[in-house]
Amino acid sequence: MSSSLLNRAVHYSIYLPPDYYVSNRRYPVVYLLHGYTDDETGWLQFGEADRLLDEGIKNGTLPPMIVVMPDAGVTWYMNDFQNKVRYEDMFVTEFIPHIDSSYRTRAKRDFRAVSGLSMGGHGSLLLAMHHPDLFGSCAALSAAVFTEESMKTMPEEQYNTVFAQLFSGPVKGDERITAHMKRNSPLTLASSAPENDLKKVRWYIDCGDDDFLSTANARLHITLTDRKIPHEYRVRDGAHTWTYWRTGLPDALQFIGTAFHR
Repeated sequence: MSSSLLNRAVHYSIYLPPDYYVSNRRYPVVYLLHGYTDDETGWLQFGEADRLLDEGIKNGTLPPMIVVMPDAGVTWYMNDFQNKVRYEDMFVTEFIPHIDSSYRTRAKRDFRAVSGLSMGGHGSLLLAMHHPDLFGSCAALSAAVFTEESMKTMPEEQYNTVFAQLFSGPVKGDERITAHMKRNSPLTLASSAPENDLKKVRWYIDCGDDDFLSTANARLHITLTDRKIPHEYRVRDGAHTWTYWRTGLPDALQFIGTAFHR
């Protein structure tokens, strides 16, 4: 897809259910987001998403659905603080309309969901928190969410490589906690977003007990619990690996799919 906002092509992979070309029906859509340094092929190549979808639809544990896997580079699925790379704006105003006009989708929020791993888990939470009128469900696997404390104390080289271009430029300590960072932090949004907006979305959070992100995901769960925001929270045995995401995707899609059975 050609994006005027990004001034470049946005590549994506798409899974169409087995009966897509022999029916006239419209299908619910899941946007499945990749992790840091990956691309639109990751979920197929390493996650075996197409096989898992085929099996789930065949055995009846998943409803037929379209699954879209866009390339996001290292944008974290957000607009950067200088508004030079507006990935979130592109996703909402160009990409979703492109998918809805190019494929037989059910274009209502109840039949649109977002999911992803790591950076894509962050992206799925962020997009659903910013746009609760666009997404009915969100399933975040090993979401790369960070507390303000961990952002402040992150080693300089790591921060400058991963986050400086998004939030602040190369700064240290408290200077990293900018208004832009808070606006794009799922942990902050979980405590600051309007309760009614958060309650519009069905939430599913899954992070391994050996994952370096487990503490921040637990904090997200506690924050949502304290605000009485209904959500599912899973801690399974595992770390930040494709084995964890491959084994977690079927349950995440089943969680999403239960809302599509309407």
